[in-house]
Amino acid sequence: MQSLIKLSVIFCCIFLFACQGSVDSKVASSEKVVDDSVVENQALHAIFNRKSVRQYTEREISQDVLDNLLRAGMAAPSSRDRRPWHFIVISDKEILDNLGGQLRNAFFMAGANKAIVVCGDEELSDNCWFVDCSAVTQNILIAAESMGLGAVWTAVYPYDDRADIVRETFGLQKNIHAFAIIPLGYPLEKNEPKNKFDESRIHYNKW
Repeated sequence: MQSLIKLSVIFCCIFLFACQGSVDSKVASSEKVVDDSVVENQALHAIFNRKSVRQYTEREISQDVLDNLLRAGMAAPSSRDRRPWHFIVISDKEILDNLGGQLRNAFFMAGANKAIVVCGDEELSDNCWFVDCSAVTQNILIAAESMGLGAVWTAVYPYDDRADIVRETFGLQKNIHAFAIIPLGYPLEKNEPKNKFDESRIHYNKW
C-alpha cells in the first residue's frame, strides 16, 4: 500500500512538473513572438538598436557600404521635395585628423575610418534646408546601424565657429552650409542602445 502511495505521489510530481514546463514553454513562446516580430522587422530593429559610437577599429569601409549610406540619406523626405542636400565623403586620414583636432566636439574623428559631411544648399531651400538635412542625417545613422557600423551625429549647424572651420577646410560656397559630420567605422567594442521610450511624453487627443 505504501509503495502504491509513493508511486502515486511520484506520478503526480512528474505530471505537475510536465504541466509547469508546458506553461513556461508557452509563456516563453509568447514572449519570443514579440521579440521575433521586432527582429524580423529590420527597420524597427535598426531604429531601436541605433546608438552613438565614437571608437572604431581600423577595418576599412568599402565603397559599396558608403554608396548605400548615401542612398539611404537621399531617400529622406524634404520640404516640397526640393532635396537641398550635398555630401562630402572624407576618406583622407589627414583631413579626419585635422578636423578632429579643430572641432572639440568631434575629437574622435581622428579614429574614424571615414566620415560624411551633410550639407544644405540655401539656394534650393532657404527656409527648410536644415530640417531636411536632419532627416538625411537620421537616415544615414539608421542605415549605418543596420550594416553593423558605428556612427554618431556630430553637430556643425547652428554653431558659427564650427561652421567656419568646415567651410575653410573644404572651401564651401556661400550658399552651402555644413549641417553635421557623421564619423564612421566598425565599433571597437559592443555598445548598448539606450531605452528612450517615455510614456509620459505621449498625449492622445489633448495635452
